[in-house]
Amino acid sequence: MQWLMRFRILWGIHKSFHNIHPAPSQLCCRSLSEVGAPRWNDYEVPEEFNFASCVLDYWAQMEKEGKRGPNPAFWWVNGQGDEVKWSFRETADLTRRTANIFTQTCGLQQGDLLALILPRVPEWWLVAVGCMRTGIIFMPATIMLKAKDILYRLQMSKAKGIVTTDTIASDVDSMASECPSLKTKLLVSDHSREGWLDFRSLIKSASPEHTCIKSKTVDPMVIFFTSGTTGFPKMAKHCHGLALQSSYPTSRKIRSLKTSDVSWCLSDPGWILATMGALVEPWTAGCTAFIHHLPQFDTKVIIQALLKYPINQFFGAPSIFRMILQQDFTSIRFPALEHCCTGGEVLWPKDQEEWKRRTGLPLYDIYGQSETGIICATLREMKIKPGFLGKASPPYDVQIIDDKGNILPPNTEGTIGIRIKPARPVTLFMGYEGNPEKTAEVECGDFFNTGDTGMMDEEGYICFLGRSDDIINASGYRIGPAEVESALMEHPAVAESAVVSSPDPIRGEVVKAFIVLTPQFLSHDKDQLTKDLQDHVKSVTAPYKYPRKVEFVPDLPKTITGKIKRKELQKKEMGQM
Repeated sequence: MQWLMRFRILWGIHKSFHNIHPAPSQLCCRSLSEVGAPRWNDYEVPEEFNFASCVLDYWAQMEKEGKRGPNPAFWWVNGQGDEVKWSFRETADLTRRTANIFTQTCGLQQGDLLALILPRVPEWWLVAVGCMRTGIIFMPATIMLKAKDILYRLQMSKAKGIVTTDTIASDVDSMASECPSLKTKLLVSDHSREGWLDFRSLIKSASPEHTCIKSKTVDPMVIFFTSGTTGFPKMAKHCHGLALQSSYPTSRKIRSLKTSDVSWCLSDPGWILATMGALVEPWTAGCTAFIHHLPQFDTKVIIQALLKYPINQFFGAPSIFRMILQQDFTSIRFPALEHCCTGGEVLWPKDQEEWKRRTGLPLYDIYGQSETGIICATLREMKIKPGFLGKASPPYDVQIIDDKGNILPPNTEGTIGIRIKPARPVTLFMGYEGNPEKTAEVECGDFFNTGDTGMMDEEGYICFLGRSDDIINASGYRIGPAEVESALMEHPAVAESAVVSSPDPIRGEVVKAFIVLTPQFLSHDKDQLTKDLQDHVKSVTAPYKYPRKVEFVPDLPKTITGKIKRKELQKKEMGQM
């Protein structure tokens, strides 16, 4: 890691950036009033687009010409006091070196697949952009994967390369004979390992001279593995157009990032939110992407970072904001924080209101999927409607549809759909790689079926009601877990809740709630509290939705980014764990 912090000393950063080209003319003539901020109109699709050359190299050129401020492009910290700061020029240099490692040392070519399994370390950003420069398709994955999960991904994708750490490397070695396509193994570590190339050593000696491919906007760029809610994870393949979405004016308004901003997105590097929120969005705006290593989720560390560093843009799952609110303070003011966004799971109105009360800042909701990127959001210029996600974000036309693809009237429950005919949005995934049948299944008339249920009001605001395959069928009633969880969160006894279906010999399925109590209710009689909560749910929503089963737990299983592992609870309830 020390070489990263000594980058300026080791190379003095090359003064001659003759491989950095000015942004293409269509980029420059559509810039915002602020220098260099790239954009197209909300629906335009350029024939060629590559994030590395059109955005990253553009900002490097702006720095070279003295047209961008001194803020770093990348700012990484860990719990030991180490920091890495790179300018756009340094980041461009390092990503070109990375591209040369892939093509010259590893022999990888445009269209090859590379598994990227790293924690929040600076090399993750270098690998992702290095792949963009070469046309290699990168496949991010969380380091929390088990050996069987990694094997599944390597075999399904036929990946030719992998970049990972010591802890994952041993698992990869144990399955090498079962992955004949895997030819290149790159290790990000301070230690060497037999059979693995040392990424950190290679990048020191790699040439900084590299010409970015001229990728078409519709050429493949990245594959995200879905969460596997219905069966094994699927490979959602995206083209370079995914990275174009952040250049659209309406998308820029979601967070309204400026070159002077310091943006912290807490997503795990394995998810699409990290690619977009911690790389594409901040660098499209020319601002600082702030990253904390955060190997273990720790609310106190997050709070300390928000107090210590000049972070003014904060993006994380609703659970993160909820856990901050559970800390012992009546009010808190983060000195630099100006704008907060959340997404990835349901945001309860109760938490939204409490965050505003204690911090003085509104909390804006954003909604999307691995297949879509951002679908809809509440822009900073829009009023916040508690319980609603916001409005459709171009280039998406979002409607509530029935199972035949017909558009439903306002305030009618249905499926959230994205129009794909007559023109398919370039930001929508290309399809499930190697699974045309599953790709066809999600097409419903003129729409892509997100699999999420919701409804839209007269103003176009969309309300999320639940995942279609999470819907609980109890005695013929279809119950969305989000609705029950929202009702439970209104009770003062509930700190957190997760609702799943539970087998029932009579009804087939019933609603079960796992509940974490607030401190003042920990000593209350549990039987009476169960009845009180059931009565409460009956009083605030349809009575048939109340949880017939309640289990009080000290905490809920969460990912490293704080998202509740609802699927894990569901498997446990179904006796599969």
